[in-house]
Amino acid sequence: MKRTKKIVIVSHCILNVNSKVEGCCEFGQVSSNFIKYLIDNDYGIIQMPCPETTIYGIKRWGHVKEQFDTPYYRKHCRGIFEPILEQIEDYINNGYKIKALIGINGSPSCGHSLTCSSNSWGGEFASSADTDEKISNLKCITSPGIFIEEIEKMLKDRGIEIELAAVDEENEELTMNNIRKILEA
Repeated sequence: MKRTKKIVIVSHCILNVNSKVEGCCEFGQVSSNFIKYLIDNDYGIIQMPCPETTIYGIKRWGHVKEQFDTPYYRKHCRGIFEPILEQIEDYINNGYKIKALIGINGSPSCGHSLTCSSNSWGGEFASSADTDEKISNLKCITSPGIFIEEIEKMLKDRGIEIELAAVDEENEELTMNNIRKILEA
């Protein structure tokens, strides 16, 4: 690849669906086409760490934003993003353009405009008589995930402006249109 000095930062699971909650890696084609687009257009790619995997491992249950909205998880998110932020600053200081930071919509951590939410999600599954009700209360809300919220704060604190967008696992056309608008601007 020639050095174009164009870089995109992506959520971990865009390059490694194995980091997602078991049973949730259904979007290989959208991700593959998006990555192919980046490669074909000579973008460097920085993969962020997965905050959920780095705190709970691969055998975790699915979570919602409200479960991650704790000072402990937010601190964890800031800690794992700090090295990425230092890379961003170094690239910018050396004439590179960070064109976008791409999350994954629906994620309680890395969603950009949609995140999984429920005020009643949590507790023990095996002994809960209200599990079906809890499941029925799951929804996507128009809000960023916790990791993305912390990233936005950290970027703002350093005076760094980067466009944010997200892969939509269920809508490849929307994903590609939104990302092309940002990257081709």
